[in-house]
This record gives sequence, structure tokens and C-alpha cells, in this order.
Amino acid sequence: MKIGLVSPYDYSFPGGVVNHISYLAHHFVQLGHEVKIVAPSLRRGTRYFEEEVTAVGRPLPVPYGGSVARIPLSPRLPIQVGEILAKEDFDILHLHEPFAPMLSLSALLKSNCINVGTFHAYYTKPRIYWLGRPIFRRWLPRLHGKIVVSKSALDYVSRHLPGDYRIIPNGIDTEQFYPGGPRREELSDGKLNILFVGRLEKRKGLGYLLNACAKVQKAFSNFRLIVVGPGTRLRPGYEELARDLRLRDVVFTDFVPNGELPKYYRSADIFCAPATGGESFGIVLLEAMACGKPAVATDIGGYASVVTHGEDGLLVPPRDEKSLARALLSLLDDKSLRHRMGANGRIKAEEYSWANVARQVMDYYASLLS
Repeated sequence: MKIGLVSPYDYSFPGGVVNHISYLAHHFVQLGHEVKIVAPSLRRGTRYFEEEVTAVGRPLPVPYGGSVARIPLSPRLPIQVGEILAKEDFDILHLHEPFAPMLSLSALLKSNCINVGTFHAYYTKPRIYWLGRPIFRRWLPRLHGKIVVSKSALDYVSRHLPGDYRIIPNGIDTEQFYPGGPRREELSDGKLNILFVGRLEKRKGLGYLLNACAKVQKAFSNFRLIVVGPGTRLRPGYEELARDLRLRDVVFTDFVPNGELPKYYRSADIFCAPATGGESFGIVLLEAMACGKPAVATDIGGYASVVTHGEDGLLVPPRDEKSLARALLSLLDDKSLRHRMGANGRIKAEEYSWANVARQVMDYYASLLS
């Protein structure tokens, strides 16, 4: 089978959608299929595995949904995409965020093969779908198959674009994220480590975590907060907040390559994801769980679909610093609880291996082709 995977976002800038596409491509190739990725790429030649990438368009940073989307906006893009699709003659064209401007949408309108769309997003204020609903509903029949990555994503998209959707979750690399590998030695000094992984964006909730840690510090001082993730605009403010709160031990890293992330997870005693909303899934939660770590996360749709409260982690209301502090303290004070939840999380993470997810997607392709 010849499969085209379309990313609307800069392929050279790692993120949830880009990682999803690269792992699907890798496992499809392992299954013997011919796979090509069509994506904008600022750094031409970016590869994560053995995938073939056709770079089209120059991505530009555009504010979107509380984050920044790196997408191409060239008026020539539809012509270029049409030429690529005519040349490749795919059996399946799998478009990620199929109505995202401009690349995915252009590919959907130019494609003449079986089209599959995966909807990744979840936003509390769905202005894009609300404003574009009349047009998107006219184009929706061009998708022969529709996938969502979670129940939250399904609720979000089907509210505006009703139809039949298959839930197939994001996956994680359980061969890379596992408990027994190397750690960050400088973080193994007897202190208990609370780990945050994510872009330094307001919706990720780092400010609430810093304030919660200030409350924790009054009752339990032997801990360290590790903040892993890129972000230059808000980082100085977070660093200043940590100083103002007189947090004794906070480590801010910059961007950490994917290959180094497991060392940070393994060095953690607790993983914390305090996002305020806008999360359709919890990749970082599953990565931590795959490394055998208990999770403290906000009780939002995308996270609650991954963490089972009281079994593999604790869920707290978003923007509630007191509840967040209590949850962190309960795990800091109870080693056996941390280990039990971490072991349960590892078992759950196995269900989300990319090999399992790729097989589900391939079975869906087969059902559409037949």
C-alpha cells in the first residue's frame, strides 16, 4: 500500500502531531508499506526515523488556540500540493488536522484517493470550527474516514462537524520510555524530584505548579522541581516567580531532545501536568507512566482519559493551587503509594505502544479500502 501522511505543522519542530506522524510512518514502513510524508519544514532534511519527507512551503509562527502553530501561508501552496499528489498517486492520504490552513486543507481539496483525517485538537473556545462550520461541513464528505485521538477530541469536533469517527489514541515509544534505563546523575542526590515537561505556555499551567510548590515547601522541604521544555517569551517571568516565591530548588532546562527525555522521567519521583485546558490527550503523562512514575494532573478531558484517579495518579481541579499542593504532598509523603501508582501506570502505558496504535490505524485503512 502507498500511504501519504500530511502534516500542517513544521516537521522540523517536534510536537504532538509531528511525533504522531513520524511514528506512524516508521511502523508502517516496518509493516512493508511505502510511506511518504508531506509537510512544511524550516530545516529541510529533518528525519526522525527512516521516513521520506517531501518538504513544501516555508512555515511561519502563527498564534493559534493559546499556542503557536508553525504553518505555511504561501498562495502557491495549493498548486504545489496538487503537483505532489498527482505525482505520488497514493492509495491512502492521511491528513492530520484536515481543516488546518493551508497545507492539510489544500491536500484534502486536491486529493483524488481515499482520504482519512485525524482530528487531534481540543479547545475550550472552538472559534475556528464555529466560524468555518458552513464551509467545513461542505468539505467533510471528502473524508472517507475520520479518526479522533480521544473522547475529548471527539466531543469537540463532532459538536460542529457531526459524523462517524473512530477513536484511535496517540501512542508512545515504550521501547524508549521504560523504567530501568539511565538517569540524570546530577538529579540523584536524595531529594525527591517533581517533574514538569511541556512548552512554557500559559495554558500548560506552570504558574499554578510554582505556587503549589511554594505551599508544599512549608510542609516538605526535601524536594526539587524540574521544569523541562522550550519557551523564551514566558520563561523569564516564570523564573522570576520562582525567585519571588523563594523556592529553594528549581531547575529550568531549555529544549531537551527526545532521546534525552527518558533520563528526566526516570530521575523523577512524581510527574506533574497542571494544564488549564486545551489538551485532547496526555502524551507526557503516558511517557512518565511508561517510565514507572505516578502522575498528578488536572482533571481536564484529555488528561482524565489517560489517568485513573487513585490507581496510576491523582487528578485535581485546574487552577486550584491548594488541591495541587495536597496531591503532591500525599505522594511525597508516601513512598509505597508512589511505587504502586507507578507500577500501575507502566502496565497501562503498554496499551498505548506505537505498534498497537499503528495496527489499529492500518486496520481502519483496510476497512475503508474494502
